[in-house]
Amino acid sequence: MSHPVGRWIPLSRTRRIVADVMHFAQQMPAVTVDRRMALAPLAAARHACRRRPSWCVLFVRAFAIVAARRPELRRSYQSFPWPHLYEHPANVAAVVIERDWDGEETPIIAHLPAPEQQPLTDLDASLRGFQSCPIQDFPTLRRLQRMLLLPRPLRRMVWWATLNLHGPSRARYVGTFAISSPASQGAGLLHLLSCVTCTLHYGLIGADGGLDVRLTIDHRVLDGAPAARALADLEGVLVNELLAEVRGMRQAQAA
Repeated sequence: MSHPVGRWIPLSRTRRIVADVMHFAQQMPAVTVDRRMALAPLAAARHACRRRPSWCVLFVRAFAIVAARRPELRRSYQSFPWPHLYEHPANVAAVVIERDWDGEETPIIAHLPAPEQQPLTDLDASLRGFQSCPIQDFPTLRRLQRMLLLPRPLRRMVWWATLNLHGPSRARYVGTFAISSPASQGAGLLHLLSCVTCTLHYGLIGADGGLDVRLTIDHRVLDGAPAARALADLEGVLVNELLAEVRGMRQAQAA
């Protein structure tokens, strides 16, 4: 009796990119802190909007406000020329967006500089633009396409240099914090690997307005207690500043 034999599938460009990122992400000593947030008023205000802002854009703006007040959330670990921390003066949000590339759903990073200084409507429009623009117009994808022309050892050297040699370049090309969640697909992430010091991820909002929000941090940069306080501050911003912005958005749409 013959045994079935599978097939050998070469790595696509998407899988090679993800493999490069995971190579360095698994070197980061990650710790995840979570908090159950009561967001029923915000959920109701969002539901009342004619054009609802995504939960992703709400978390981008809210966390950027918190990180603007807490400089430790804008720091990164640098190993060259000796281990030290770099603190960026402003936020750069790295938002994971799934787009079709070569017939394969590919996670691509969209960078939003200084989201705490932008109105919620502008951030929402920028994020929607990233989700609908031609795939070849993605700046991040163009850089990755050039990197994929290099053999793997050279690609890994470029990644290492970006993460460790120059703090401003790391903030520009990697981000100071990241948002990643498959909540739009009906699921949440309990744990993830990331190259970014702070990565926010969340699940599905409950009928009571409760939402599990998690922050995965680089333990070399940040400890659990400051991360827990950051999540508490994040809930406060969501149910105060962001709630007021969403209600203002609803009134503007009605007008």
